Amino acid sequence: MNILITGGAGFIGSHIAELLLAGGHSVTIVDNLSTGTTEFIPKAAQFINKDIRAREDMLALFKDNHFDVVYHEAAQTMVPASITAPAFDADENIMGLLSILEAARMSGTKKIIFSSSAAVYGDTSDLPCQETSLPDPGSFYGLTKWMTERYLALYHQFYGLHYTVLRYSNVYGPRQGAHGEGGVIYLFARALAQNEGLTIFGDGTQTRDFISVHDIASANLAALEKGDESILNISSGCETTLNELAEKMAILGGKDRSIITHGDPRPGDIYRSVLSNKKAEDILDWSPSMNLDDGLKDTLAFFMNHA
Repeated sequence: MNILITGGAGFIGSHIAELLLAGGHSVTIVDNLSTGTTEFIPKAAQFINKDIRAREDMLALFKDNHFDVVYHEAAQTMVPASITAPAFDADENIMGLLSILEAARMSGTKKIIFSSSAAVYGDTSDLPCQETSLPDPGSFYGLTKWMTERYLALYHQFYGLHYTVLRYSNVYGPRQGAHGEGGVIYLFARALAQNEGLTIFGDGTQTRDFISVHDIASANLAALEKGDESILNISSGCETTLNELAEKMAILGGKDRSIITHGDPRPGDIYRSVLSNKKAEDILDWSPSMNLDDGLKDTLAFFMNHA
């Protein structure tokens, strides 16, 4: 297939690109390099340095290439940034999306595979979160992800554009955070690589569902020909506290618990998060293959080598 990856120079997009190329697909990457880097772009991929919000440029790109499928990974991904600058968040995540959707429907693209987020669920006691749960985002980032899902459903209804929504839990792994995008595992790995302490925002009892980027990429590959008009959680299904995570990473980094400190909670952060992945297992015939301990070793090795 002829495939476009928006944000393909970034953390997740570059891993997806590698799997698609290995599968014999033709891959084009469009990225403005605001958070991505050319270092991560596979040599076999065509690279276009453009901002997805440039509608005329996107329409020309789509009409020239006739993409079969688009992986839409380009986004503003940081919850705190969405709260301090909600208009910027919406411009990146909603207007950027519309630029891609319009180009797709005008050029005959068959399907969009979209990277959504556990942030759409917000803080809920109904755990593990299932796709039937009513979204209640507690940040503008989560809100724009949810709105994107609704846009996709309506584009299918009105224009016949197929879609699969993958709601990622907390993704981690090599290449994360090259130019700003990141999560707690990235922050801890970077700190350990630079021989710094680990700071937890809050008391550390908050939980996350950590999923390796390698498993995220394999789920995206499975969605290429499955899961049309589905919303699917892509997660480990395991709940880990930040205190447990910090201790694991300190030990892997050859440190003791004394390097762990606590700071004030961050506004907009979810307290507990764990997602059921049963629907993805049933529809995509996919399941995570990397446990947290092995994934942390893999991630920390990358950051130690790139310190």
